[in-house]
Amino acid sequence: MKAIVCEEFAGVEKLQYKEVPDPIAKKGQVVIDVKASGVNFPDGLLVQGLYQMKPELPFVPGSEVAGVVSEIGEGVPHLKVGQRVIGITQLGGYAEKVACNAMHTMPIPGPIPDDEAAALVTAHATAHHALKQRAKIQPGETLVVTGAAGGTGLAAVQIGKAMGAKVVAVCSTQEKLDVAKANGADILINYKEKDLKAELKALNDGKGVDVVYECVGGDAFDACSRCMAWNGRLLVIGFASGEIPKFPVNLSLVKGYSVVGVFWGSFTAHQPQDFMQNMQELVKWYLEGKVKVVIDETFSLADTDKALTKVMGRGVKGKVALTP
Repeated sequence: MKAIVCEEFAGVEKLQYKEVPDPIAKKGQVVIDVKASGVNFPDGLLVQGLYQMKPELPFVPGSEVAGVVSEIGEGVPHLKVGQRVIGITQLGGYAEKVACNAMHTMPIPGPIPDDEAAALVTAHATAHHALKQRAKIQPGETLVVTGAAGGTGLAAVQIGKAMGAKVVAVCSTQEKLDVAKANGADILINYKEKDLKAELKALNDGKGVDVVYECVGGDAFDACSRCMAWNGRLLVIGFASGEIPKFPVNLSLVKGYSVVGVFWGSFTAHQPQDFMQNMQELVKWYLEGKVKVVIDETFSLADTDKALTKVMGRGVKGKVALTP
């Protein structure tokens, strides 16, 4: 089969599109014939050796796929050959086939297209976990989303609305803000044209922000950290700007708010039952039209470097997918 192989930690242009052995379904696994793979910002960090984990080289990146079960290992009673499924793979998703833990594989309801099914996983599941388990967001609370037109930012806008929050989208262009508005954002802030700290401080009659879904890092994080409400929750999602901020902990002490880390990959390992319940709820919301997957562009597997370049350049509105 063909796959994208990372043979050294380097720029995405060094990735190899090559023939590799077909996977075999071991005990507790299924093999999925991949119809679409989701592309995520952390994938680009991973192949450069800049992510929280560093896989042993060589490896095939890609953490989310949609496809058809072609082989079933021992001890998998709930899936069958020929079934359309979503798979969370950790690694291996940028390929024509992938072996996946059966406990991280779920059937796709008929109406969901392959590219949207694949792209529904990481971005939406991260936002869902962040707002549900980590922030415990409540109806009527104010949610600020930075990078609100990107994959996980746009998911947070949709899920925040589904959970009853007042959603504030923070983006760098009017075009991106228009996308966030079309997906449910109530208040729009262009941080290139307005002072983000002043805008956030003015929210809720000057009381500050209840929850921040912070994807960008750098100056955006610094502004948000100074505008939190009492009992607020500042969610640390990622650092798309490339700058990991340093946090003055006295702000949390004086303002009485929490800084909460969100690492969805660890959540799936530590709380697998909660993870599956979250996925079932996400799929239900998708079918009800409460959340949707916005596919910005689809690339062939051979053009994975182009797909990752677009994602890493923060030019994506929604998600990017690969099709073998």
